[in-house]
Amino acid sequence: MEWVVILMKEKIPKIESLVQLYDFLPENERIITDVLRQIIRQTLPKDCREKISFNVPYFCGNKGICIIWPSAIPGGGIKKGVLLGFWYGNRLEDVDHYLTHGTNKQIFYKIYQTAEEIDELAIVKLLNEAVRVDRLSGKTKAGSPRS
Repeated sequence: MEWVVILMKEKIPKIESLVQLYDFLPENERIITDVLRQIIRQTLPKDCREKISFNVPYFCGNKGICIIWPSAIPGGGIKKGVLLGFWYGNRLEDVDHYLTHGTNKQIFYKIYQTAEEIDELAIVKLLNEAVRVDRLSGKTKAGSPRS
């Protein structure tokens, strides 16, 4: 099995599938991650993709849309819970102020300690806004779609 060394020199197996990820996560983080994944997969358009990147679920369209980072996976900058990060959170109209702005100027996020904290309507609203922003990023400066 290939190993990955992340930031703090912690060794974890290179995760290449959701099965490997779920096997690695503690039960609470596995449940939160699964609930978030289901909301994202039901909300994002079919042309958006999910892949494992940095050992965590990553969702993209033209560019990155969002990422789910359980604290059990080193490198996410959190010690407990599961982070839902919006790749271009700084461009979203978060009128409800649902996301935390933290120290990163681009990625805004919410950290969940339990599945019960997940507000599906707030997440769906932000995902739809993130898709709108992503669609705009898929156009050239002249305004025509990229080929």
